[in-house]
Amino acid sequence: MHQFPTLVLRLFSLLPLELLHGLGTVLGWIMYGTSPTYRRHLRENLAIARYDDARLRRRAIAAAGEMIMELPVLWFRPHERVVALVKSVEGAEAAFAARSAGKAILFLTPHMGSFEIAAQYAAVHVPITVLYRRPKAAWLEPLMRAGRGRSNVRLVPADLTGVREIFRALQRGEAVGFLPDQVPGVGEGEWSEFFGRPAYTMTLAAKLTERENTACFLAFARRLPRGEGYAIYLRPLTAARAGESATRRLNRALEELVAECPEQYLWGYNRYKTPEGAPPPPA
Repeated sequence: MHQFPTLVLRLFSLLPLELLHGLGTVLGWIMYGTSPTYRRHLRENLAIARYDDARLRRRAIAAAGEMIMELPVLWFRPHERVVALVKSVEGAEAAFAARSAGKAILFLTPHMGSFEIAAQYAAVHVPITVLYRRPKAAWLEPLMRAGRGRSNVRLVPADLTGVREIFRALQRGEAVGFLPDQVPGVGEGEWSEFFGRPAYTMTLAAKLTERENTACFLAFARRLPRGEGYAIYLRPLTAARAGESATRRLNRALEELVAECPEQYLWGYNRYKTPEGAPPPPA
């Protein structure tokens, strides 16, 4: 049942990245044009963040499709060829220094740029445990696990078992990575401001940033033009402000990161939804 989708993705992985990004631009506009819900979320989220410039919106529409169409390359090309697509890394010195000092590394990669390649690149330098949420389409999970589970990358589901594995990896002094702007399930988050509007924000990421002997970095991989590859940026988590909650500190850091490359943030993601059973957002 899963052989045909796997075969298709493997065939697509043979295509040039530039061509896949071109097809992704078309796909992005198809999604925008055919899904009123997606279109509404994208436009509303851009407006909330005050990034509602028409040119930026067009680039964000294209980037969402590019993110999907590059997956065959990132999942099914040999690991060394995927890592070779990383053309530059900025801010790695601080992470290497923390690692040399015996600290565990927490990589928080939001829905921005090519977050898929960030973990694969990190795995070249340190074992990394990646928390992932199971897709709604069950047939997609084996493909996802096959593509993401490369050498030195360990995938764990976003449930109690996976959270325990996250803590064990940090105790071993390894690296951990996950999406901090993913809407958590009920009981796993709290309402915290994100671009001026309450967003249900996971408390796990915020708590892990406060662990001793753990260095936290925000990471994103900027998609370079003409299929040239990616540039990875690591940013140390900024210090908390007076009276600021851990979740607001995290969201503020994410806002600052998004400002570096707003056109490659996934604005169509329903970031402000209320999970079933969660309390309503504050007025």
